[in-house]
Amino acid sequence: MLFEGKFTEGQQAFDNRITQLFGIRYPIIQAGMIWASGWQLAAAVSNAGGLGIIGAGSMYPDVLREHIQKCKQATDKPFAVNLPLLYPDIDKHIAIILEEKVPIVFTSAGNPKTWTGKLKENGITVVHVVSSAKFARKCEEAGVDAVVAEGFEAGGHNGREETTTLCLIPAVREAISIPLIAAGGIGSGRTMYSIMALGAEAVQVGSRFVCTPEASSHMAFKEAVVAAGEGDTVLTLKELTPVRLIKNDFYKKVIAAEEAGADKTALELLLGRGRAKKGMFEGDLQEGELEIGQVSSMIKDIKPAAEIVQEMWADFKKTAQNPFLY
Repeated sequence: MLFEGKFTEGQQAFDNRITQLFGIRYPIIQAGMIWASGWQLAAAVSNAGGLGIIGAGSMYPDVLREHIQKCKQATDKPFAVNLPLLYPDIDKHIAIILEEKVPIVFTSAGNPKTWTGKLKENGITVVHVVSSAKFARKCEEAGVDAVVAEGFEAGGHNGREETTTLCLIPAVREAISIPLIAAGGIGSGRTMYSIMALGAEAVQVGSRFVCTPEASSHMAFKEAVVAAGEGDTVLTLKELTPVRLIKNDFYKKVIAAEEAGADKTALELLLGRGRAKKGMFEGDLQEGELEIGQVSSMIKDIKPAAEIVQEMWADFKKTAQNPFLY
């Protein structure tokens, strides 16, 4: 076997540094996506043997507390909170996470040194999301327990380096000694096997879990993801914070503004406030921001999160038995 780890319980579970770190059966992690990753999705993935994550980036502090408490009621398995470090009420979110004794926190969009020490002092496992080997090394220096390396294919906000997952994972694996999770373009067990053969010890999956009944995003957005074809997403708004979107009327306005020489201030005015909520949560498919990954072209249906976990695991095991048979 090329990857680190071993099947256990007659191939019904997997044992490696990530599954041990989180206390989960399968090395499958659901991404903490804004407007999609509430307590229902997190609990469903955790109950299915993966690691579910509540996406705090779109939540006010009191809403985050409610989701954490409901997730505790819905599962007795480990779950996590994804916390963008640039969130304006970050100190309030941290306080709630500590008070509610969240076991695992995934941080992103900021300096991991800022809060890692505080979280670990309180017994919390900390993982940070990066898009380069350089920042992966800084994470290890900051004391995080694991790193998510997210490639160019991913949906939502992305790295400026535009490094694909296929290139990123081997580079990060060489750069750090702590556990490594791969993200970006992963939506099947076969892809999972491939990227773990390159040095990842688990995968973080976002787009595939958007298309579930448990995801809190609008049904119109889910259907738009299912309908998306090859080339229907693009990484844009690079002058602000790069984000991968489904092409729509808002995207066309961004392109027109950029071609007309719009500066950062003009793009900020065009983006405005609540654009992602309008698209993904409220279902405005033309004027909203529709964040999703390139793997959307491979998503053909909406199905329960538990089925996705089991299908990925079955596909992973099948591939491990014969990697060259398709």
